[in-house]
Amino acid sequence: MKSLLDSADRLFALITRDFFVRKQGKAGKMKGIKYAHTNLNARDWKKLSSFYQEVFGCRSLGKFRDNRGEWFGELTGIPGAACVGEHIALPGYPDGGPTLEIFTYEPKSLTGPLPFNGFGFAHICFDVEDVEEVYDRFIRAGGSLVGKVVRYYPERDGSNILIYGKDPEGNGIEIRKWVPGKDLTKEEDGPQIVDKHTYK
Repeated sequence: MKSLLDSADRLFALITRDFFVRKQGKAGKMKGIKYAHTNLNARDWKKLSSFYQEVFGCRSLGKFRDNRGEWFGELTGIPGAACVGEHIALPGYPDGGPTLEIFTYEPKSLTGPLPFNGFGFAHICFDVEDVEEVYDRFIRAGGSLVGKVVRYYPERDGSNILIYGKDPEGNGIEIRKWVPGKDLTKEEDGPQIVDKHTYK
């Protein structure tokens, strides 16, 4: 499974890199802070946790959470609030790296996930080595596309294969592969549609 994924979202990598290399003298200016987790509220936390483990190789930390009581209502500002779920480790990091915190809340909010151009957190991204394999697993596990698969050349020395999709509960996911080198079969740079059977 480790061979399938280089890292999770690059944002997580940038934020956590200083923490993990501090002993090597490469720490940033801000001391004593590291990125911990991103919360994802689910209609069914067990099914959504299984999806991320099956598709992207996330790993359950084996610690079930059951948050409830007066203290939790005071913390959230929601009287009677309760949530259950777990943390799953994101791929590409050593132990102690950032996690997805997947919870199911009571009472549930009536609002749904943001669209890709909505305000606030819109999607998480996974860098992968084998796009076709991860894409097929993503679809089989209940994921869906929101647009077309695109090959985009942000620089002269390489390209990104990009997929925007949704998990089974409609949360945004980006699947990305960096491909070094110029594709000389194309006359122009710019976004290009990629058939899913011609990734490699």
